Amino acid sequence: MSKTLNVVELFAGVGGFRLGLEKANSDVFKTVWANQWEPSRKTQDAYDCYTRNFKEGIHSNEDITKVPDETFQQLDIDLLVGGFPCQDYSVARSLSGEKGLQGKKGVLFWEIKRVLENSHPKYVLLENVDRLLKSPSKQRGRDFAIMLATFRDLNYIVEWRVVNAAEYGSAQKRRRVFIFAYKKDLDFSEKQLKSTKNEIVYKEGFFAKTFSVKSEPYKGRETADKLPQDILKISDDYSFDFHTAGVMIDGEFFTAQTVVANESFIPLKDIILDESQVDNKFYLTDAQAEKFAYLRGSKKIERTSATGHKYIFSEGGMSPTDDLEGPGRTMLTSEGTVNRSTHIIEVNGRKRFLTPIECERLNSFPDNWTAGMPDRMRYFCMGNALVVDLIKKMAQTILVIDADEKVTSEQIELLI
Repeated sequence: MSKTLNVVELFAGVGGFRLGLEKANSDVFKTVWANQWEPSRKTQDAYDCYTRNFKEGIHSNEDITKVPDETFQQLDIDLLVGGFPCQDYSVARSLSGEKGLQGKKGVLFWEIKRVLENSHPKYVLLENVDRLLKSPSKQRGRDFAIMLATFRDLNYIVEWRVVNAAEYGSAQKRRRVFIFAYKKDLDFSEKQLKSTKNEIVYKEGFFAKTFSVKSEPYKGRETADKLPQDILKISDDYSFDFHTAGVMIDGEFFTAQTVVANESFIPLKDIILDESQVDNKFYLTDAQAEKFAYLRGSKKIERTSATGHKYIFSEGGMSPTDDLEGPGRTMLTSEGTVNRSTHIIEVNGRKRFLTPIECERLNSFPDNWTAGMPDRMRYFCMGNALVVDLIKKMAQTILVIDADEKVTSEQIELLI
């Protein structure tokens, strides 16, 4: 096994990726450089939280687009991680026609591409919302296909899986797509190439080893295709209905709607504080309780569109409070506000919000990880965060893979 695996963390937030890696093995995973920058904000709460909790490595609080290529060329990166925004990844031919393709400005996936081009890490682990697989709505699957083609052109094999944290031992129904890419020159890649794509998705792959699934897809939903060689053609014309799991090798991919093999979750009751530890400010006032009863109830309301057209807005009802015997719903950045999506629990006959500590527990962060910032920002940061224990599970699989790895990042760079 490598003595250490040097990690670079992009779009770091409050450090969920790093925390998960270090929970798996803090002696092996060493984050040497991390970037967190929130544009248009005077206070950088997430960055401040990151630097409070992590002392080692270089912490960058600057626009990633302004970090020079040389920074990444000088880092010996084994693993690149990051949770990046779901944006429009369309590309166009440059005006001169001589410089190849240009992606839209401000799209942060192109910064991931730039880091890869300048550092060639063995492994890449990324996270995004699951709608990435279907975007944009007018050309479904185009954006994800562009990403896959980008990895193909950089000599990576790619696996992906939509994981619901509550199906794999966590306390929150949080569905996210994870992408694991690995250089084709690795010993692990050689092993994978001896398996069929079907075997990789269901049994032999990175995600199959981490999050077990049944050997058959949901309702037979599996398919395959080959990406066009020209990314511009993908951007202009290509669409595909990607399923929740898949693998791509040399532009050829297999994708399937996988089914969880052994579902397990932590109930909400196991992560809530003792009521003696809950401040009165988290309990609902009568006015708030009345508002939530309306927001969470079923409704049919006549509305008028901007063009004057009248229509009926309807919304189904939901339980007045969240079930303490089940996992929490997906936490959003609006958690803690008077909003239909906010969790409301009832304990000893009193209704209340979840506290910031309980929200940290929903994402398997340690208690008070985000302490030091206003409650509103603590909720916001947890609504943006990933479930740490999922990263821990994936990190443990990376450790197993790398234990058998003889190819180093330096050797990969020489091969490029």
